[in-house]
Amino acid sequence: MDTTADLLKTPLHSLHLELGARMAGFAGYDMPIQYKMGVMQEHLHTRANAGLFDVSHMGQILIRAKSGDVRDAALALEKITPVDVADLKPGRQRYGLFTNEKGGLEDDFMVANRGDHLYLVVNAACKHDDLKRIKAALSETCEIEAQFGRGLIALQGPAAENVLSSYAPEAEDMLFMDVAEIDIAGVPAVVSRSGYTGEDGYEISLPAEETDRIARLLLDDDHVAPIGLGARDSLRLEAGLCLYGNDIDETTTPVEANLKWAIQKVRRTGGAREGGFPGADTILGQFENGASRLRVGLQPAGKAPVRAGAQLFESDSGGAAIGTVTSGGFGPSAGGPVAMGYVPATLATPGTTVFAEVRSKRLELAVAALPFVPSTYKR
Repeated sequence: MDTTADLLKTPLHSLHLELGARMAGFAGYDMPIQYKMGVMQEHLHTRANAGLFDVSHMGQILIRAKSGDVRDAALALEKITPVDVADLKPGRQRYGLFTNEKGGLEDDFMVANRGDHLYLVVNAACKHDDLKRIKAALSETCEIEAQFGRGLIALQGPAAENVLSSYAPEAEDMLFMDVAEIDIAGVPAVVSRSGYTGEDGYEISLPAEETDRIARLLLDDDHVAPIGLGARDSLRLEAGLCLYGNDIDETTTPVEANLKWAIQKVRRTGGAREGGFPGADTILGQFENGASRLRVGLQPAGKAPVRAGAQLFESDSGGAAIGTVTSGGFGPSAGGPVAMGYVPATLATPGTTVFAEVRSKRLELAVAALPFVPSTYKR
């Protein structure tokens, strides 16, 4: 088990301690789980105003084609991801997936076309493996630069636009999934209008030495509160967004995970650049024939939350397990417990009743459409 001494620190570590955060190890970093407000109020504050999250533990990677043409970098990246990178326009980003030869998911990430290079944000726990994967596949034709020491903060919630545009007016004109270099109080920042809460907001990449100053500047606004990983998890769960290692992993395919939308038509069967990525036969086969199991929303009938790892059953007694809960907890904005998990495709229709085993009792759940709380992205 990691001790505090073993854990890495983000550029905002001192600020977290100053703000009274409860810290814990996450993906090798000492991270804030919650502040004095508490998880429930942090969650609700983000939905009503704006929350500031430290996500500097995540991995930032730049890819530049040796030819100088960003399309060459995009086509090279398509060898290891099923998404359409080559048609991504400058100043835009999209959700991406790394797959393995069996069609499973090695990580999910964001990729942006920055005009002369690609900019990726990958998950903290996977970033070193992702860097190796990218280097192994792309080093002949691309220069790969890891920026793992750089700061990354997320400003999320309905007040985010007004707060950020008071320092950087051009932020107001950005739409969901736009990416631009913006000056924030004299600091050049790479800003995307995105996040992982279901709310409108921004992710802001900064030089490590300037991250603390910009975070404090944003926190000076009365609408902004610091938010920990606890509320980040409940926000993304209500938004129906996957957490890598819980809802998706190397054993789940994009089709099983209900992420078909992330694979554009040009990479599917019959598309101009169909296949050519790890696990293509399995994944495209599931596009044609369906998957035997699917990720779904799950709404417990009672007030008790159903946590990750709980086994799912078709009836309230007897029978073999038919699936597993992968994420679960209380949804403060949903007003009750919410969960996600995998069930057989035959039971994936919203309204279908299943049962979760919790402390030797079977609790009733209904398969539910995702998200539990509608997103508010500015499109």
